[in-house]
Amino acid sequence: EILKSSEISSFDQNLLVGNSSKDDAAVYDMGNGSAIISTTDFFMPIVDDPFDFGSIASVNAISDVYAMGGKPMMAIAILGWPVNSLPPDVAKEVLNGSRSICKKAGISLGGGHSIDTPEPIFGLAVTGIVEKKNLKRNNSAKINSQLYLSKPLGVGIVTTAHKKGIADESDLDVVIKSMLTLNDIGFEFGGLEYVNAMTDVTGFGLLGHLCEMCEGSGLSAEIEFKKIPKFNFLDNYLGNGCIPGGTERNWNSYKDKISPLEDYQKNLLADPQTSGGLLISVDGDKIEVFEDFMKTQFITNLTPIGKLVEKRTEMIVVK
Repeated sequence: EILKSSEISSFDQNLLVGNSSKDDAAVYDMGNGSAIISTTDFFMPIVDDPFDFGSIASVNAISDVYAMGGKPMMAIAILGWPVNSLPPDVAKEVLNGSRSICKKAGISLGGGHSIDTPEPIFGLAVTGIVEKKNLKRNNSAKINSQLYLSKPLGVGIVTTAHKKGIADESDLDVVIKSMLTLNDIGFEFGGLEYVNAMTDVTGFGLLGHLCEMCEGSGLSAEIEFKKIPKFNFLDNYLGNGCIPGGTERNWNSYKDKISPLEDYQKNLLADPQTSGGLLISVDGDKIEVFEDFMKTQFITNLTPIGKLVEKRTEMIVVK
C-alpha cells in the first residue's frame, strides 16, 4: 500500500526490474549482455546467538540475488544497535556472522552504516550480477509448469515457539541449519532455460509469494498440501498456539484469492519464512531433465508440489 501511493516510478529504460513489479530485487541493464542486481533486507533478531543472527540475516538478504538467477558480487551492512543497553562486542559477533556467510557466498562485506536504535536490527544491501539471458523473474511462469520448493516450511512457527520458551533445542537447531543454507543453487538455475520463473519464499509465506507469481504471469496454481515440504515436528507447536502474528496478516491480505483451507493448512502455508527456500517453476515437459540436473547437484529430495494452470476465479487451489 505504501508503494502504491508513492510517486516512485521507473523512468530509466535500462531499469529492467523496478517498483512496477513485485519481484525480489531491482535489475539494471548494463548494455553489454549483463545486468546488475540490487537488493536489501534486514530485521530484528529471531534467534538468541548474535553470530547466528548476523549469519541468518545475511543468507536471507543474499537470497534475492540467487532467486533472480544471479551471482552476488559484494554486500554492505545495515546495523541498528541500542548502544546504551547492548555492548559493542555483541554487535561485533553479529558482523562476524555476516562475514562468515559472505565468505561462503564468495563476496566481501565491503562496509556499511550503523545507527542507534531501540532494538537490534541487522541486514545487508547486496549487489549481484546476471547475464540478461539468465535473468529469472517471478512473473514469467508458463502454463502447465511444475512447481518446486527447495526448503521446508515452518520457520515462523518454530521461531515463535522459541520466543515462548517452548522450542525443543534439537528442533531449533534443524530450523537454524535451514535458515543458514544459501540458496546458491539459484545461480545454477539461472542457466536453465526451462526454469521459467523463480522467487524465494520469505515473509509473505508460500501462498503470498505464489500469488505474486500467478498474478504476474496471468495464471492460477493447484498445489497438493501433502507434497509440500515442512518440518516434521510442527504439530506440537501449532497445538500450543505458536503462530506468528504475521500469519494472520498474511492470510488476511490474500485469503480472497485462495480456495477454502483448514486452520492447519492456513497456519503452515501463510507462515512467514525467514531465509526460506526457492519457489521454482519448470516447463512441464522438462521435469525429467530438471530432476536429472538436480541429481548432478546432489539434490535428490525435491519433488513437484503442484502446477500452474489457466487463470481461474481462485488464484490458488489447495488440494
